[in-house]
Amino acid sequence: MEIEEIEFMWKDGASQVGDCPALYRVPGGYIVQGKQLSAATLDLLRDLGADEGGVFVPDNVLDRLRD
Repeated sequence: MEIEEIEFMWKDGASQVGDCPALYRVPGGYIVQGKQLSAATLDLLRDLGADEGGVFVPDNVLDRLRD
């Protein structure tokens, strides 16, 4: 999947420069930036497609969507 237009929304408020979980808005959805999951954790996800992955982000990054 290639996306050409990305709008940074916010990052984890506790993070410093670099290595930051973050949220971006793109046409039709969002991109979540976070820590890669281990293979064992990925195995727990349901119906994970061959071209899909998962990341961990702190709840404070996504909870702001409710505001």
